[in-house]
Amino acid sequence: MAYFNDTIASAQPRRIAAFFDAIALKLRQRKVYNQSLNELYTLTDRDLADLGMCRGDFRRIAREAAEQTT
Repeated sequence: MAYFNDTIASAQPRRIAAFFDAIALKLRQRKVYNQSLNELYTLTDRDLADLGMCRGDFRRIAREAAEQTT
């Protein structure tokens, strides 16, 4: 008697789920990036001087905040 085991078909749903998980993660990261950027733009020049930041740092700071999102 011959047996056939198809492992490729069973891996397909996991790959699809991983694909959608990756998309969901990128969407969450983008949301955190946009929120961080908006909050940073509300700071005054005096607030930025107190924090030791300049407006040129905003994108880097927002990107770092988004990368920490899981």
